Order: sequence, then C-alpha cells, then structure tokens
Amino acid sequence: MLLRDLADTSEAVATTPARLGKVERLAGALSRAGPREVAVAVAFLSGELRQRQIGVGWASLRDVPEPAAEPSLGVAEVDATFERIGRQAGAGSQAERRRLLAELFARGTGPEQRFLRQLLVGELRQGALEGVMVDAVARAAGLPARDVRRAAMLRGDLGTVAEAALAGGADALAAFRLEVGRPVLPMLAQTAESVDAALDRVHPAAVEWKLDGARVQVHRARADVGVFTRSLDDITTRVPEVVEAALALPVTSAVLDGEVIALRPDGRPEPFQVTASRVGSKGDPATLRASVPLSVVLFDALHVDGRDLLDRPGAERFEALAAAVPEELRVPRTVTDDPAVAAAALAEALARGHEGVMVKSLDTAYEAGRRGAGWLKVKPRHTLDLVVLAVERGHGRRRGWLSNLHLGALDPATGGFVMLGKTFKGLTDAMLTWQTERLGELAVADDGWVVHVRPELVVEVAFDGVQTSPRYPGGVALRFARVLRYREDKRAAVADTIDTVLQIHAGTRAPG
Repeated sequence: MLLRDLADTSEAVATTPARLGKVERLAGALSRAGPREVAVAVAFLSGELRQRQIGVGWASLRDVPEPAAEPSLGVAEVDATFERIGRQAGAGSQAERRRLLAELFARGTGPEQRFLRQLLVGELRQGALEGVMVDAVARAAGLPARDVRRAAMLRGDLGTVAEAALAGGADALAAFRLEVGRPVLPMLAQTAESVDAALDRVHPAAVEWKLDGARVQVHRARADVGVFTRSLDDITTRVPEVVEAALALPVTSAVLDGEVIALRPDGRPEPFQVTASRVGSKGDPATLRASVPLSVVLFDALHVDGRDLLDRPGAERFEALAAAVPEELRVPRTVTDDPAVAAAALAEALARGHEGVMVKSLDTAYEAGRRGAGWLKVKPRHTLDLVVLAVERGHGRRRGWLSNLHLGALDPATGGFVMLGKTFKGLTDAMLTWQTERLGELAVADDGWVVHVRPELVVEVAFDGVQTSPRYPGGVALRFARVLRYREDKRAAVADTIDTVLQIHAGTRAPG
C-alpha cells in the first residue's frame, strides 16, 4: 500500500462531516492494506506513530526537499524509517535524523508531505478518533464493533487488534484476554455539574475523592510487579514506592487501578506538575524518591488472585479491593444517595486540597477505554476573562476558519498582556464562524499560519488549573482551557490579571 492512499483517505475523512461516511472511508483503506500494513494504517489514520515519539518536531521540518512528482513511498517503508529515526542516539544523532527525514520527504508527493508533516507534529485532526476507528476496523473485518472495542481494551493496542481481526476474524478477537502484566486501557469518567446532578444520574453511589495525581495501573504476579501509566507506558523502575506497596499486599496476583501523587508533609497535594515531573523523570529513582516521595492511592480492582473482575459490578470490585488493599492505600470513599452527604464529601476533599469527587455507580462494570456513564467527576470550575492575542488558521474540518486562540491575561504593571496558552476547545461552528470574521477585523499581522490581532476581544475561559511552564513569559500556563463564551460586554482593560492567575497557581484563590 502506498502512503498516498492513506494521505488521500485522510483528506477525504477530513472533509466528510458524517460519522458513517468517515467510517466507510477508513474501512475501505484498511481493507486495501496488506496484512503487515494494517496496524501501521490504523496508527497513521488515527494521527499517531506506532513509535509514539521519534524526536522530530517543527524545527526539523522547516527545510524539506521539493515534493516528488509521483508517489513511491510504501506504508511499511515509512513506518520502518520512523523506527530508524527514533533509534538514533548519541553524538551525531540529530544530523542522522535530519538526513533520514530529508530522504523520506524527498520521495513524498505534495499530499504525502503534507500528511507526513501533520502526522509528525500531532496536527492530523480529521475526525478519526478511536471510536470512529474502532467502527472502521469492525466494518473492514465484518465483525461487531463491541467485540473489536473489547479486544482493543484488553490488548491496549487497536492496531494489533485490527491486524488480528482482518486476518483471523471472530476467533482471533476472542483470543484476547485480560493478562496480568499487560495493561488495559483505563475507564474514564463523564462530567457532572454538581453532586446533586451526579446523584440524579447515578444512585446510590460511591463518592470518592478525586485526586490530581497521575493515573497508574498496578499489576502483580507473585514477585513480579508492573506499573503502567494511563497511556500504558511502563514506569515500574521510576516508582519504587508503588512496587514496594504492591509486594506488601496479601495477594499472589492482582491488577489494580489508582493514582500516584506527591503529598506535602501536611498531607495536602503538591501541584500536579510536581507529581508529573517525578513520574516522568528518568533520573535515579532513589534520589528522586528522597526529594519527591510518591504516595499510591488505589480505587478499583480488575483482577485479584485468579479472578477477573472487569465485568463485575462496581460494588463487588470494591469489595475485592478492600480485601486485598489496606485502608491507608485506598481512596477515601462514602456510599450514599443523599445529596447532603455527597456535598459534605466534596467539601472535605476540597478542604484537603484535592480536585473534587468521583461519583461512581455500584452496579456498572469496568468500561475500560471508555467514558462510562457509571463514573461522573464533579469539581469546581475555574473561569477567567482573558484577551485574545492571536489566532491560528484551522486545518482538517476547521480549514477556512480562524481556530486556535492565543490567550493572555492583563499585566497591571505594564498595561500589556501575558500569554497563558492556546485553546480551540469549546468552540462551536457558530462561534468559529463569528470569531473568524471578528478576529479578521482585528488582525494586525499574518504570517500565513498565525494571525496576530489587536488585544481587544475578551473571552471567558474555563480551565482545570494552572501549571508552571517555562514556555510562556509569565512562567505559567492554563491546564485544559476551553472557551465558554465571548464577552463583548467587557473591555480588555477589565480582563483578569496575571496576578490572579499566579494566585490560582499558588492555591490562594478559590475557584469561581
């Protein structure tokens, strides 16, 4: 299969508004792929590399050769080149990466070069999200989507599942089982505006503290322990505290879901970035542990001592967890259908410095890899009125619109603005249409990608927190910012200030 086929499919998917149409185009491409190309095609069309990261960013793509006249790049060949690029290390590795990249791009046509560039920098957003791709794999293989979804959850790799489904059909899918030592995709939560709203949807329920830590899945098979992140990366050697805790449990085999979190001496959480930095560091674990110790907090059991629990109700899974894990390692939990009791649990979690609560059904199974209706997160929302400083041109489905907003807070010391990050989240088609026209009127410079505008337009933004970031001049950035509405009734001079943002970062300003 030529890369041009995937590039054309990606372009067609991007311009196809209907989900069914996207599924049909993706399924067609998968059906044309060879047995050894299916997994690569799934990854590429999902906007991912099978190698995850290969050390190539925007800077490496500034000067690429002129496009080739005719397509000649094979899909497997491109994947193999990415593998070679990712293996480069040591002296001269950067030059070798650039050489391999130049050779690859020299053989790409214009559409292929565009596809490769978007793929390498994570900008291939044409709507082929995992749920759509699962349906496409099912369509291409002629199998029920639920069977493909479950196999992908158990294997943690849709590409491998697609390869098996297209080659071996239903029997190949049925061979995927929960294996201790192989991580599965974690269950995710939907959002509720309040504990009252959550209990209207799920009751009675378990109300658990929502910690702002790093999600981990802990596997133990006798003396062997594996610790995996939400994205299924193996971090076992980085978190000796978790390994020791797992080995101390009175079990021989287990798969447990939870979080690791850095806590201050008073038990309050450190900022999320402290935990993330510790978990992501590849330095000496003993040294890191001495400076930033981690605590493990567990809240679900997927397997205990030979018994698979994925399909069991939440209450039964927690009973198994409670039998295997001491209380000091379990998340604080209250079972109730009383909104007042749930509100008190939320208040206590917030008073201890945590994000909010999770409201969990006692009856639902563990819906791995999905935002199940049985788990609802409730946390107070931070909002700020910020000023649009610039906007990036959209691509894929948003091509033709001005999309990704550069957000700034007022600096009262200078009267200028301090950039806090970017977002395109929360924007409806109507908002995109309106802001394209309005920001076009405010434009003062345009480099073909970023349109800089007069800092006049105020936008109300919700976000989950503020984190340290050397990337921006204020040293901080918003976490998970999304647009709520434009505030044309407000002037930029009354926007929220960088001082307010720094107070939120320091934990001295309550949400609101």
